[in-house]
Amino acid sequence: MNREKTTMRIRPLLVSAAFSLLSVAAGIAPAYAGTPADTLVQAWAIDDTITLDPAESFELSPAEFIGNGYDMLVRLDIDDTTKVKGGVADSWTVSDDGLTYTFKLKPGIKFASGNPLTAEDVAWSFERVVKLDKSPAFILTQFGLTGDNVTEKAKAMDAGTFVLTVDKAYAPSFVLNCLTATVGAVLDKKLVMEHAEAKTPNADYKYDTDFGYAWMKTNYAGSGPFKIRDWRANEILAMERNDNYYGEKPKLARVIYRHVKESATQRLMLEAGDVDVARNLDPGDLEAVTKNADLAVTSAPKGTVYYISLNQKNEKLAKPEVREAMKYLVDYDAIGATLIKGIGEIRQTYQAKGVLGALDASPYKFDVAKAKELLEKAGLKDGFSVTFDVRNTQPVTGIAESFQQTAGQAGVKVEIIPGDGKQTLTKYRARNHDMYIGQWGMDYWDPNSNAEAFTSNPNNADDAAVKTLAWRNAWDIPQLTEQVKAALLERDNDKRADMYKKLQQEALDTSPFVMIFQQTEVAGMRGSVKGYKLGPSFDSNFLAPISKE
Repeated sequence: MNREKTTMRIRPLLVSAAFSLLSVAAGIAPAYAGTPADTLVQAWAIDDTITLDPAESFELSPAEFIGNGYDMLVRLDIDDTTKVKGGVADSWTVSDDGLTYTFKLKPGIKFASGNPLTAEDVAWSFERVVKLDKSPAFILTQFGLTGDNVTEKAKAMDAGTFVLTVDKAYAPSFVLNCLTATVGAVLDKKLVMEHAEAKTPNADYKYDTDFGYAWMKTNYAGSGPFKIRDWRANEILAMERNDNYYGEKPKLARVIYRHVKESATQRLMLEAGDVDVARNLDPGDLEAVTKNADLAVTSAPKGTVYYISLNQKNEKLAKPEVREAMKYLVDYDAIGATLIKGIGEIRQTYQAKGVLGALDASPYKFDVAKAKELLEKAGLKDGFSVTFDVRNTQPVTGIAESFQQTAGQAGVKVEIIPGDGKQTLTKYRARNHDMYIGQWGMDYWDPNSNAEAFTSNPNNADDAAVKTLAWRNAWDIPQLTEQVKAALLERDNDKRADMYKKLQQEALDTSPFVMIFQQTEVAGMRGSVKGYKLGPSFDSNFLAPISKE
């Protein structure tokens, strides 16, 4: 099948759908027609989508696209998150010494292109991630994989057998959970390499190819139940049923995501029937949808936490007393009762509830007097000024404005710098912020995911290879980093849980992270939508079971 011709056939539908949705967002009121019976249209803020490449993508909305467009060796079992189940892997074994993982692939799987999926594609996908070495690569390189050894450590023994050799006897559940992350997506090697660009090796880049990196930013090479067909940044993303999918075929022909940030606009579009699902409803609009007999609501706790971070490159924010003072300047009760009502739960530790070793502790309350006392100890009796980078969507904008007001009571003058997801993330990743309000979703369902993000920073240099959240905020913590490493090798679950609780307590006491809440993801939907279920992670928001009446 000619890929370009197929893409061209779908474009008129996408353009028409996009125009209809844009018209509603602009206030134009077309006659009610509803969405096509074979198409699910979702309104969602997708401005954090920077790339479609699983080797580089590290944001929340593209995790959903990749999770439905690609297969991994193994997937999280959403019915029992203590387990993983087969993706393209039919079975797997672990050697007695805990170093070798052997995966037998399901036979007969094809990519959406029609190319057969073999162990060579799996091995090459691992090689590509390691050699490109983008932000999520550490999920694989932490097992001792390097550009020099990856072809030996992650290799195809035959067309149906993939073998991964790790450097230490980690807890097997940790290794397998890591492989469920979107960075572990299996790519169509033949298709991607047809679009690869030649490179001249130099001091900064040692390989003679870009592994299709430029092409993969906006294209698709997977085997999942849906194909990613079209993406226009801050506008629209469309997925189409993959008829080559080896599992149960999706009931819908396509799914369209329309970038709509405002909750009220999403609700109006949902009520009018111009979209089937609204994904960013704030508490007020959520309540209105709940009361509408034509609509329904579904929700699920997410392994996603919201936090305010303080860049330790700022000499004022680097003072321990200032870090602690900031934790007393959040009006947690007010935020919980208004801005996140129904869509989140106040949480002051970085591990999500339900994860091994999650610490339930909330020692901080809004206390201006206590904050002033700490600021005076830091030599900042008269306060100070600071900038605050904020994605211009709810509830983060409301939380930032609340913090601006409460911090001002202690003399901390906060200047909010609004931007879309791409703008704020790019600045944050470069460590060019003062303060930032972030949303962090677990990369895999294991406590190491958040422990490593918040309490590990192997190299605090600007050119470090591993760029965790602690690194992004220049928090130099060699001792905690070693504790995180040690927890990976502890096979006794109770002891391992205690190690993670200790790390969370240290972060509560000393970190530059002001934890705010754990997300409850909600979705409002038309009554005609059936089988819509939200998972514990964004890549487990599965589209294939959804249908429309």
